Amino acid sequence: MTGPVAVYWVSAATSSGFGFGGLGSGQKKPSMGDIMSMMRGGGSRPIHLLELALGSSRTAPAPDANHLPGTGPALPLVTPTQGPPARQAEETRDQPDIKEPPKARILIYWGCGEKAPAGQPFVLDLSKIMAGQPMPRLPYVTVHHQNPPTVGRYATFGGWPNARSRDQQVPQSLLGSHQVKGNYSPDIAFILPPGKDWMPPLQLDAAGKSPGGGTILRWQAIPAATGYFATLFGGAAEGGREDGATIVMWSSSGVQVFADQGLLDFLAPAEVKRLIDQKVVMPPATTQCVVPAEVTTQARSGIVSMIAYGDEANFADPPRPADPKVPWNISWTTKVRYKSTTGLILGMPSGPAGDESNRGRDAIEGQRPPEQSKKKGGLFNKLKGAVSPF
Repeated sequence: MTGPVAVYWVSAATSSGFGFGGLGSGQKKPSMGDIMSMMRGGGSRPIHLLELALGSSRTAPAPDANHLPGTGPALPLVTPTQGPPARQAEETRDQPDIKEPPKARILIYWGCGEKAPAGQPFVLDLSKIMAGQPMPRLPYVTVHHQNPPTVGRYATFGGWPNARSRDQQVPQSLLGSHQVKGNYSPDIAFILPPGKDWMPPLQLDAAGKSPGGGTILRWQAIPAATGYFATLFGGAAEGGREDGATIVMWSSSGVQVFADQGLLDFLAPAEVKRLIDQKVVMPPATTQCVVPAEVTTQARSGIVSMIAYGDEANFADPPRPADPKVPWNISWTTKVRYKSTTGLILGMPSGPAGDESNRGRDAIEGQRPPEQSKKKGGLFNKLKGAVSPF
């Protein structure tokens, strides 16, 4: 086997709810109406996010490539240009004087059920760690992530969105013929059949309470989903506690796990199946999960994030020969992957679970992915970033 000469990935995401689906880059910021809808928990206007990545072993003096969808204008795949690094002025910083170790605890829960089982929570006391106590072994789970083409891994790379795409909308539909033409890769052509369009939005509701005091997460199953995973991150009211702030984390995993951001990203169907077998990911037929009462009692303003993993469409030219003895000289491969994410504030619905009245219309309205902002202030967000729960 030789090749492929070019590798092309299409990453299609549907984001709804409180806007925790990774709101794209280089695009228009959300309008005030979008922000008010998010604050009301509204998920009626899902956002479609598209990322295109082309890697090739060929080079060209002036790299140029475009994705030509069956409908809509061409999407330019821009090759980043790297100039000499700018000289940075030297800075003098004083060593911070920490008079007292930070007082904060992180409580980690897991599993769906009205009550947290014995042995929960896993407690991470930051003040003891800062004072010299050994860092405890966090309950991580192995997740096999995907590796789309990136700058530096190929002789030439082209990507979208980019600086030239600020005024472009993503295609309303992904179905039909697609072509990629450029001067540094073979011509790529593939067809997305019915069932391989944008995933529907996740309509998550967290307003219900179980008899035992847990919070019921409900959603309508997405036919194309291969599995589901949910997390919660919140802060308990300090109330004058001498041991400082309390951070509460929970995941829907059936086994103890410190859920990091990789579980809220694209995952291959085979990897999702493996994680379902390990009881980390919920099966695709699941439509409900109860957050234990101990979690929702403490994290009164917790943020719930959820993902529906999607299927894939894979193409290669030429196709693999039926006879294994025949050499397979691959010109190009293409992978199209999908996910649907949502988020809400605990106790606030993102839309009536099962309400289909506006989904079809809203899901295909041409909405620009707003520009993602990672500048979040406050102790809550600093602690969140420090422990990387999502």
